[in-house]
Amino acid sequence: MAVLVGCSLFRAFRSQTGELDALSRLGAAYCRSLSYGFPEKRSPPRPVSHGTTRRFSSEAKDDLRVRYLDGEDSGIVVVGINRPKSKNAISKNLVKMMSEAVEDIKKNGKVRSVILCSLAPGIFCAGADLKERAKMHQSEVGPFVSKARALITELGNLPMPTIAAIDGAALGGGLEMALACDIRIASDSAKMGLVETKLAIIPGAGGTQRLPRAIGVALAKELIFAARVVDGVEARRLGLVSHSVEQNKSGDAAYLRALELAREFNPQGPIAIRMAKLSINQGIEVDLSTGLAIEEACYAQVIPTKDRLEGLAAFKEKRPPRFKGE
Repeated sequence: MAVLVGCSLFRAFRSQTGELDALSRLGAAYCRSLSYGFPEKRSPPRPVSHGTTRRFSSEAKDDLRVRYLDGEDSGIVVVGINRPKSKNAISKNLVKMMSEAVEDIKKNGKVRSVILCSLAPGIFCAGADLKERAKMHQSEVGPFVSKARALITELGNLPMPTIAAIDGAALGGGLEMALACDIRIASDSAKMGLVETKLAIIPGAGGTQRLPRAIGVALAKELIFAARVVDGVEARRLGLVSHSVEQNKSGDAAYLRALELAREFNPQGPIAIRMAKLSINQGIEVDLSTGLAIEEACYAQVIPTKDRLEGLAAFKEKRPPRFKGE
């Protein structure tokens, strides 16, 4: 079984000491030391359905709903925020529930892709729950923001592809959550912006770091300084989202496009996708030569897999491959 890793050690590759082959060996050794295991066997496919919903035990148990799809969509997980009365604002309870969900997903070797969406019409996430924040003592604000930041970091570190389906407003921390995902899809009517400077604060959950990486430094500064809100069409032009789709009557056009994309990912080799994500994420943070060494270390992890042999056999036999994540 191949091993899949969150190779934080690759950050050490920024050092200019050592030769590239040494870096490659170091990366490969680290990759072998940790694993996101895949099961030896997958459950037989069931008829396509809406999947199972995991409900979390808490006072506001419906704030988050997690569906593990089945049948032909087995491997796709839909994480739905469900706080319509609060515009899906980020509360202490929501942070707790999402942290638990992300941890469960990270440990589940059957998961091939994750869709983050809203179950509340017309809203993705309005950012921090300001009503709850106003009741916090000043000493509580820092720790809460740290927990929210840690959650969004963990979301960004999930080893499988993550897609944010933005069918409504994504403001402040809501947009920061979407920025942590690999791919963002928005309806043309969705509104997005890091608006914290209107409250005399700054984005505190990765916005000042991820937005410049997504759209460039100058444009990110302009949007943050002005607390500007853009729609889905403008977000696509800026590169903030990968796709902008016309909203439909049911208000879930971005979700449906995200589901289509997840279905494109599903048949591909799951170990290869995880290694590709790792290689890209770590490689863009370093110089090209070091990035190539990272790629080499990640490629080495797919060579001994059964999936690689299955891909070759399927090509030879002119049939679709049946990858098992082994």
